[in-house]
Amino acid sequence: MSENKDIYAQAKSQMGLSERIVAALPGFRGYKEKELRRESDKLIRTHLALKLSKGKNNISTIAQKIADKRYLDVLTDIDRLTAKMDRITEKINHASYGYAGFFDTIKIKEDNLDRMIAYDNQLIDSVNTLTDQIDNLKTQLLGGDYTNLKDKIQIITDKFELLEDAFDKRQEIIIGVHA
Repeated sequence: MSENKDIYAQAKSQMGLSERIVAALPGFRGYKEKELRRESDKLIRTHLALKLSKGKNNISTIAQKIADKRYLDVLTDIDRLTAKMDRITEKINHASYGYAGFFDTIKIKEDNLDRMIAYDNQLIDSVNTLTDQIDNLKTQLLGGDYTNLKDKIQIITDKFELLEDAFDKRQEIIIGVHA
């Protein structure tokens, strides 16, 4: 779980003395903690998007290997997977911040933010699993092994659909509708 550290706790522990003093002021502490959670959320989403982008680069290598071998029926599957990866990466990259401002209509409670951060850590695990599977497929193809290619691509595609479903539930976590 080293990569899945609680980024919020890490950010909080790295606050300077002046930040800790200001954070102790009545009313300001909650604001500062929400800002830390918001920044943690952004860091997690940026990390997810970067991992998915690297995975997409590996998919491009896989597509090239498949094209070289003229497995044209599998290229369609790769194109669908690439489109799905693009959509999910953009969705993650441009999702709303995990914090509504003080004057926004919907107030996001701190316990919901904590739940969202825990949920995002689970998303990190899912993305890591997916990118590992993509890496393994790339290694397999670079080694000249093209067995069960269509099935392996379908498994990765199905897992991307599950990732997208999980990410879509994130908004419910933010506003506290889903636990």
